[in-house]
Amino acid sequence: MWTVGAPPTWVLSNHDVTRHTTRLANPPGSGTQMRTPGDPALGLRRARAASLLMLALPGSAYIYQGEELGLPDVTDLPDTVRQDPSYFRASGQDGFRDGCRVPIPWSGTEPPYGFGPVGAPTWLPQPDSWAGLSVQAQTGDPDSTLELYRAALAHRRDHPALGAPDNLSWHDSPPGTLVFDRTPGFRCTVNLTAERVALPAAGTMTIPATGRLILASGPVTHTGGGILLPPDTTAWWSLS
Repeated sequence: MWTVGAPPTWVLSNHDVTRHTTRLANPPGSGTQMRTPGDPALGLRRARAASLLMLALPGSAYIYQGEELGLPDVTDLPDTVRQDPSYFRASGQDGFRDGCRVPIPWSGTEPPYGFGPVGAPTWLPQPDSWAGLSVQAQTGDPDSTLELYRAALAHRRDHPALGAPDNLSWHDSPPGTLVFDRTPGFRCTVNLTAERVALPAAGTMTIPATGRLILASGPVTHTGGGILLPPDTTAWWSLS
């Protein structure tokens, strides 16, 4: 990570590509710009896991507006409302970047969701389905994506291991999983498969018996001999 003498930077979404919640809802190889929503529940589950993985890595992490709400791309914008210059030039990028640039929902139950005065149009139309994704709707809900981000950023700021520049070590783990430590006293476990994965509670692969769950993108089940990590899930552990 340090071969160029600088810390790495990490990003999952930006204003030029389909939001990763939607990218991860579609089959591999679908590209960075798409007009199909895919499987929204699968995409959100994978996006939450990817976000916790990114925030557990050394270096700087960049969060694109709205990803902390779990916003999907708006894939059904009418061509008549498009603003992306590439769409009109029909050259270079295919011009479907507007879906990730729709104004984010802040409050209320109908557009513009607090982004402007009630009844005022936004430069790109917001979906009616976004009422439950607003900042207001997610605040205080411990299972919401917004509260997951808030908790992750607080731990990233406060945990001594997550502020260190170069302190990552990898462990062997089952196929389709990642396990790494950051000192002092932090472990990240990731299940990238479509099945639950059992990880023993002792040894080199996962938390020791004294380990404590800090945060997880999905429900983690403790068993007699270890833990069951659900599909597409990242979990953070304290080893101290």
